Amino acid sequence: MYASNDIPFLDLVTPHVELEEELTAVFRRALFTAGFVGGPMVEEFEQAFAAFCDTSHSVAVNSGTDALRFAIMACGIESGDVVLTVPNTFIATTEAISQAGAVPEFIDIDENTYNMSVERLQEFLEQGCTRNTSGRLVSKRHQRPVTAIVPVHLYGQMADMDSILRLANQYGLTVIEDACQAHGAEYFSGKLNRWMKAGTMGQAAAFSFYPGKNLGACGEGGAVTTNDAAVAAKIRMIREHGQAKKYYHDMEGYNGRLDSVQCGLLQVKLGHLAQWNARRRDRAAEYDRLLAGNEAITCPYEPSWSRAVYHLYVVRSADRDGLAKHLKAAGIGTGIHYPVPLHLQKAYKGMNYRETDFPVATRLAGEILSLPMFPQLSSEQQTRVTDGILGFVQDVLISQ
Repeated sequence: MYASNDIPFLDLVTPHVELEEELTAVFRRALFTAGFVGGPMVEEFEQAFAAFCDTSHSVAVNSGTDALRFAIMACGIESGDVVLTVPNTFIATTEAISQAGAVPEFIDIDENTYNMSVERLQEFLEQGCTRNTSGRLVSKRHQRPVTAIVPVHLYGQMADMDSILRLANQYGLTVIEDACQAHGAEYFSGKLNRWMKAGTMGQAAAFSFYPGKNLGACGEGGAVTTNDAAVAAKIRMIREHGQAKKYYHDMEGYNGRLDSVQCGLLQVKLGHLAQWNARRRDRAAEYDRLLAGNEAITCPYEPSWSRAVYHLYVVRSADRDGLAKHLKAAGIGTGIHYPVPLHLQKAYKGMNYRETDFPVATRLAGEILSLPMFPQLSSEQQTRVTDGILGFVQDVLISQ
């Protein structure tokens, strides 16, 4: 659906044109029923998304950030508690922690998967914490209780959840998944001896429906999944101004609802998500094949226990900026997710982190480059992308 021969980083036009009749029918349904806030379209989508994720409950909210914030609040994380997460994620992860009244603390990432390092997590719990007089785990840096872990399933691949849950159980911590990039991703749990979907392994999980996600709204949107009925009920109250029923407020809450039209649009797209995810996996495998054997480019690593859904296809290059510039000149779109790790952001300057505190996240932030990835990406487009990469690598080698 693009007039030029450029290859976009993301194509959000084609899928909407392909689904035009189904999507416009959602608007007509809302117009003819005046069902704009709450009602059947919201409930139908929540039930369908819970079924897709293999969870008992799904609660639609107005963004992925609110989904994570409300999940943290509903899971009983208290004001001032320390919540562990990673520094190589979008700031919404730590915003949600802070806005829920908690304090984020970072754990470095695995060199291969780019997700939370189990080794660094265990090291922090053993060496970065003490026990107070009541036996609670306390962060040495913040001198506050450590109560939760928020692993981020980055780029569409789940973190090593068996290992994270083992440590969480050992230290009495709550696990809340940031699954905002992982709709439909799967993890083989050796403990349970079966494949588990993102959003099913923690006490709750947050999903984002930002337009560029694997399941994207036509605007903002998010959802929390959980198998805990009490958590789901609490989130429904939080998103509805703290109402147990209309005009009866058990607590102060938020206006965090997802409108009916967005839920209707998302349900239409949900019917295509499994196929879209399968297409993304096929496109990732094609990238792997086309770039195989090139030591100057590091392709994504997918462990045997993972079925990633490739929200992003992220490679690494020692000259990332040069490669991005070269591809841009060839009409190929790319992205960087994310160029500055959170511990080095101005917003967290007061935490006094050093660049060397999380060396893997810091180093990889200068090497990562996201290539075009969307279900409608063609083999011909991928060949152009990889030809551009290999041409750049060859030019660099010749110049050296």
